[in-house]
Amino acid sequence: MGTHTVLVRHNFETAHRLPHLAGKCFNLHGHSWWMEATVSAPSLTGGTVVEFGDLKRRVRDWIDTHLDHGAMLGAADPLACLLLDHKSKVFRFGAGDPDPAERFAEDLAYPTVEAVAELLARVVGDALGSLDHSPGAFVSRVSVRETHVNAAEFKEFP
Repeated sequence: MGTHTVLVRHNFETAHRLPHLAGKCFNLHGHSWWMEATVSAPSLTGGTVVEFGDLKRRVRDWIDTHLDHGAMLGAADPLACLLLDHKSKVFRFGAGDPDPAERFAEDLAYPTVEAVAELLARVVGDALGSLDHSPGAFVSRVSVRETHVNAAEFKEFP
């Protein structure tokens, strides 16, 4: 039995910091992140898995609103409060008091590339769930690249 897939890509500029790890990622630094999300379905409805334009628009709008040109930080990171106090754009991972967007990362403590892949899989899944799509459609894979040589994937299995 075959599977149909669609792929959505987007890039964004965001800083992050991993103070719980040794090494240079302890420092606040930025990347040009690239995300690829694959949505799969066992069959098509109306010739599609999901309408590309709507899915792309929702995912890209979410990323641009909450992540692009901001900082992704663990809620426990002292820089999170400091930057928020100075009106900087901050997306908190592991927040005990998440805002509506941060709920997708409530159980993810720090913005590692692996955690960002899982976060974006949840975001794409939420967008998919709000759109007309083929029965059984699901987010099968999200790949996030933080540099040309560092990437992580999150895969979902039906």
